[in-house]
Amino acid sequence: MTPRDRLLRHITDLAVVHGRVTLSSGAEADYYVDLRRVTLHGEAAPLVGEVMLDLVDDLAVDAVGGLTMGADPVAAAMLHAAAHREGPALDAFVVRKSEKAHGLQQRIEGPALAGRRVVVVEDTSTTGSSPLTAVEAVRDAGGEVLAVAVIVDRDSGARERVEEQGVEYRAAYSLADLGLTG
Repeated sequence: MTPRDRLLRHITDLAVVHGRVTLSSGAEADYYVDLRRVTLHGEAAPLVGEVMLDLVDDLAVDAVGGLTMGADPVAAAMLHAAAHREGPALDAFVVRKSEKAHGLQQRIEGPALAGRRVVVVEDTSTTGSSPLTAVEAVRDAGGEVLAVAVIVDRDSGARERVEEQGVEYRAAYSLADLGLTG
């Protein structure tokens, strides 16, 4: 089994929860894909790093990250997976929902992004709002956003909204891959 196949099995076994839920976008669904059950899982998290690195392997990426909290474990998994591969190191960063009111009062934590090539990551996206918030913060910090990459695309408009902003959108898995429908 490939890392992609193994991760898909973890997602379908651990993360797909059936039942009526309200998503962060306010939309309702008959299931929820709780990817934190995967991105924070001891066996699955390393696979997240491998699969997501493979997803952006053709891009010359300096750093990955996104809006806290969904992006944090994805970026960390990618950073660790990159450290085990031959090639350049990969940094990670965290975008706060708002600037810190104390200390250095930064919106983005981690290495400076000015002049660096960045992929904004997220566990899953419905409307694209979280990754687009991160894209704006990265651009404000002087980073070049190469793409938005998510583990699972809910096929609810995120791709279109992100691409409208001139950013490529990539997803490791679709709802069809998970045996779900939009």
